[in-house]
Amino acid sequence: MHRTAVVGTALATATAAALIAGCRPGEATVNGRGQDRPQARTSTNTPARDTPRPHRTFTHKATPKPKRAVVPPPRATTPAPRRTAPRVVPPVIAFNTSGDRVRELQARLRAVGVFHRNPTGYFGTITQASVSAYQRGHGLAATGSVDRRTWTSLRSATKTPTRDELYPPTTLPLAKPDARCLTGRVLCISKSSRTLAWMVNGRVVSAMDVRFGSEYTPTREGLFQVNFKSRDHVSTIYHTPMPYAMFFSGGQAVHYSADFAARGYSGASHGCVNVRDKKKIATLFGKVKAGDKVVVYK
Repeated sequence: MHRTAVVGTALATATAAALIAGCRPGEATVNGRGQDRPQARTSTNTPARDTPRPHRTFTHKATPKPKRAVVPPPRATTPAPRRTAPRVVPPVIAFNTSGDRVRELQARLRAVGVFHRNPTGYFGTITQASVSAYQRGHGLAATGSVDRRTWTSLRSATKTPTRDELYPPTTLPLAKPDARCLTGRVLCISKSSRTLAWMVNGRVVSAMDVRFGSEYTPTREGLFQVNFKSRDHVSTIYHTPMPYAMFFSGGQAVHYSADFAARGYSGASHGCVNVRDKKKIATLFGKVKAGDKVVVYK
C-alpha cells in the first residue's frame, strides 16, 4: 500500500513538472521508460521540406553607356555683318511708259536741244538717248534713266512747257516755211520735216504728219495748185481708196491713207501726199478751195 502511494505521488509530480516544462501530456514516463522521442520544434523561419525552393533568376549586367564627350562651348565671336542688296531707287519717269509727264520730259529735252522731235508722250529709245545726252552735258551719270537728280536738273534748266509745246500737231517740228508759202492760201508741204502746214497769209492754221512716194514713184516738188477735189475718190490705177483727195499734179493728190495710219513711215505712197490723221484731213478738205497754192519742197 505504501509503495503504491509512493508511485502515485511520483507520477503526479512528474506530470506536473512536464506540464511546467512545456511538454505534452504523455511525453514523460517514470525512469525514462516508454517515453516518446521528443519532436523537433519547427522554426517559423525555416521552410518545410516539401516547400519548393524559390526559382533563381539570373540577370545580365547592363552594358555601360559610353560617356558623352564634353564639347566646350564655342568662343564668342563678333558676327559678320549682313550683306544687304543695294536699294533700287525707282525712276521718276520710267522707260517704256507713256503719258503727260513723258510729254513734259520730251518738251523740256527739246527746249535744251537734245530731243529733235515734237513730244509724242511715249518714252522709247529715242527719248532715252536724249536723256543720256542731257546727262553727259550736265555732269550726270549717263544712264538714260530719269532719276530724281536728272529730273530736278532738267526742270531747273527749262521753263514750263506751253500746251502747244506739249501737244504739237505733228510728230516732227515744222520746217522753216518756203518763201512761196508766206503769201496767200497755201498747202505748204516739207519733205525734210514730213509735215503739211495749211497757211493763210504766212500764218499756220493747222498742221499734220504726211508721207511721200517711194524712190520709184516719187512725189514731185515745186509750185502747184489744187485742180479738183474728190471726197470719196478711188484710184483708177491702183484701185485703192483715196478719201478727201485734193489733186495738184496729174494723178498726185493730198489724201487720207488708212495704210499710213496703220503702218506709219514703214510704207510709202505711189507719189501722193498721204495724211494719217483722218479728222484733220477731213477738216482741211472743207477749207481748201480749187486754185489754192500747193508748195512741195525739201
